[in-house]
Amino acid sequence: MKDADRIPLDDAVAPVFAEPWEAQAFALVVALHDGGLFDWKEWAEALGAETRRTGQGADYAAWLATLEGLLAARGIAEPERLSERRAAFARAAAATPHGEPIRLANDPRAVAAQE
Repeated sequence: MKDADRIPLDDAVAPVFAEPWEAQAFALVVALHDGGLFDWKEWAEALGAETRRTGQGADYAAWLATLEGLLAARGIAEPERLSERRAAFARAAAATPHGEPIRLANDPRAVAAQE
């Protein structure tokens, strides 16, 4: 990871986000709330339901799953499409050299489809 991509640390406190994607997930949730997709009470209830369902803590993976659930429930993003996108990302991650940014264009299926 390049220094410019690292989350700045204050020696007195731990970082708020362990990885850039966590900050992006947080920002997306805030933006969608600000856009009126849900209110904070609804968000808290959905996040609580997700953590009870999985038995995991309310980490950013739970935030992402909660957000996907809300998008699917409102018909904004179909569950099948979200599943396809997760699979494409996993393939792209496996095809990306260590230390390089993961881009969906690195998905071997996307590359094959362009040929």
